[in-house]
Amino acid sequence: MKHSVSLRQLSGGRGVGAAIEGVAIVSHQGFNARYDLDPVHGTFSRPGHDLEGQSFANRIYCFRTPKGGIATSWALLDLKRRGLAPLGLVCVRMNPIVAQGAVLAGLPILDGLQPDLLEQVRTGDAVRIDPASGTLTWL
Repeated sequence: MKHSVSLRQLSGGRGVGAAIEGVAIVSHQGFNARYDLDPVHGTFSRPGHDLEGQSFANRIYCFRTPKGGIATSWALLDLKRRGLAPLGLVCVRMNPIVAQGAVLAGLPILDGLQPDLLEQVRTGDAVRIDPASGTLTWL
């Protein structure tokens, strides 16, 4: 089901990075850049992942919460250097490891949006995230 036509914006706490526009790709699972992705192709490779076989490159990746350890920080930087990183990250609840990795890789990040991010945004939605104002807006 698509988001309500009257709902045009989600808001929350401030994030980090530049405002960007792009197409969303949405996962209802946790995220670990090292263990959920094929590092060569940048596609989700963990069996059973709801985005298995898909790439988040050049899309705005919306997901539940980070999982795992420090490997995500350097994995995001490596993906960025090879052109396989998302345009930005939006999650329900961020952790310091993913925040550090996003800043290191120069990826905009945003979390804590209301109403519930994963109940509103769908894969394929054209959105704009503005970390400075803490908003996600449909285009």
